[in-house]
Amino acid sequence: MNITKQFSPSVNNNDKFQYETFHDDEKFHDACGVFGIYLNDCDKDAAPLIYYGLLSLQHRGQECAGMAAVKDGTMECRKGLGLVSEVFTPQVIDQIKGPAAVGHVLYSTAGTNIIENAEPFVSRFKLGSVAVAHNGSLTNADVVRELLEDAGVGFASTNDGEVIVNLISRNYKKGLERALIDTIQSIKGSYALAVLTESALVGARDPNGIRPLCLGQLDGGWILASESCAFGAVGGKFVRDIEPGEVVIINRDGVKSFSLGEKIRRAVCTFEYVYFARADSIIDNVDVYGARIRAGEILARESGVEADLVIGIPDSGVPAAIGYGRAANIPFGLGIVKSKYIARTFIAPGQIQREKAVSVKHSVITSEVRGKRVVIIDDSIVRGTTMKRLVEIIRAADAKEVHIRIVSPPVLCPCYFGVDTPHRKDLISNGNSVPDLCKSLGADSLAFISVDGLLESLAPSGSSKTHGYCLGCFSGVYPIPVPQKFNG
Repeated sequence: MNITKQFSPSVNNNDKFQYETFHDDEKFHDACGVFGIYLNDCDKDAAPLIYYGLLSLQHRGQECAGMAAVKDGTMECRKGLGLVSEVFTPQVIDQIKGPAAVGHVLYSTAGTNIIENAEPFVSRFKLGSVAVAHNGSLTNADVVRELLEDAGVGFASTNDGEVIVNLISRNYKKGLERALIDTIQSIKGSYALAVLTESALVGARDPNGIRPLCLGQLDGGWILASESCAFGAVGGKFVRDIEPGEVVIINRDGVKSFSLGEKIRRAVCTFEYVYFARADSIIDNVDVYGARIRAGEILARESGVEADLVIGIPDSGVPAAIGYGRAANIPFGLGIVKSKYIARTFIAPGQIQREKAVSVKHSVITSEVRGKRVVIIDDSIVRGTTMKRLVEIIRAADAKEVHIRIVSPPVLCPCYFGVDTPHRKDLISNGNSVPDLCKSLGADSLAFISVDGLLESLAPSGSSKTHGYCLGCFSGVYPIPVPQKFNG
């Protein structure tokens, strides 16, 4: 008998205690992270491992968390608004049974932080149950959704993951492999999927590999994760990246892999290395920390300036600042302190309280910057609000000069592949020259790494050649067509 149960922790349904994520206007936000476990021992439960895997991926999404597990034909799903530790208390974890499971953390786009959009999505039908955890964004989601609605399928969310799970369930009578192929051939855009059925764990990556997905192994089982940094948290080890256009099926027979046979043109999101990924991850054979160090070194070569101190904006700007300081022979210092507790605020306080939250996110170590010519290194400038504030507080701490160096090119265009970005008109580099932007930010100088410099920093270890990368947010040239209605 096939049964699907779905629960949401009651605390998240009480408006009095709901949270919202504090959105940093200065940063892009990756949509989410996925994590899956398949254990060969049917008497073991995967939920505790999913919990620790999701904690390791918390940086990829802080608004919702969920997991689904399957045992003896019964699939249970628990999800709610909040951080992983808030949604999954020890009591909740103890209730989620089964040797195979998938989990998800979500950063939703504006206005969609509701429980209905939390993943995984579970579909129950006469042949079984399927759960889908999805990272990315489908460019044809509206078209596919409309076709499914015309066929009588109902939707409870605005999330692309629900489109995918309904496609799989409708094709499931053809068998799992055929259902996956038909589903993937029907969707366009970016996707890294962790799919759970009653007998298998499945991973799939879009033909461009825009969003990351990798395979790991642990004693008695297998792991799928958005980033390799999650493997160590569960005692696993990295095996390899899932290739663009590849599908892997993990079951009691082991790991089966096949390619969709579509034209592969690798176009990995550059911001995975610049900002999204945790520094200890490896994505497509590129060490994220090493790439950030190299980017800082290249930036110093391209736009060095005489200075007394280099500081990095936590967290992703720090490795680049170390690299810049080494290459320019300028001492690296802490300089800026970032509060670790400002990421989430109550819904109840008004706008004034939220504005105060912005002002306490960063603070300066005055003794470190006083009287010095300071270079501040950050990963990107999006709207410019936070950077302007940083320049102000460093000058207020009696810095002699303030120079800005950015380890990504100017962001000119929105992303349509799973990253929450402002409209084109709200991107401060769009329509402003670098000198004008420097003046508006109040800095003594401003420089961005070149596109060629960024690509140079992303060469895999031991190679002088880079993979293919998506540079759409810098150039407006995307790896796949973008529907006209998205432009703006």
